[in-house]
Amino acid sequence: MQEIIETKQAPAPIGPYAQAIRAHGFIFTSGQIALDPATGQIAGADIATQTRQVMKNLSAILEAAGSTLSGIVKTTVYLTNLEDFPGFNREYGECLGGAKPARATVQVSRLPKDALVEVEAIALA
Repeated sequence: MQEIIETKQAPAPIGPYAQAIRAHGFIFTSGQIALDPATGQIAGADIATQTRQVMKNLSAILEAAGSTLSGIVKTTVYLTNLEDFPGFNREYGECLGGAKPARATVQVSRLPKDALVEVEAIALA
């Protein structure tokens, strides 16, 4: 059984996908970029600001699904420049508090709306 998760506190999907799906005790989020849900624009031009917005978006989606950032068990991170990794890592760590989910990080050539970072997550429901 699958349940689609939607919230207006995070950006609406820009394609044929859900913000998240709850299935079999887990929440699978779609990748989140630094879109401000209020404006539909990328929040900031630097990795720190964009990372904070990405994590805010993930938090809103997980909250709508009945979970939190501390419930994340795995993330996949896409950066357009691995030189941004230290700045990303600092903000990501602060947003997660003491949580330390498993993670993969890869560099990609481009992200939607020319974002600097995208993060998808799997969390406990």
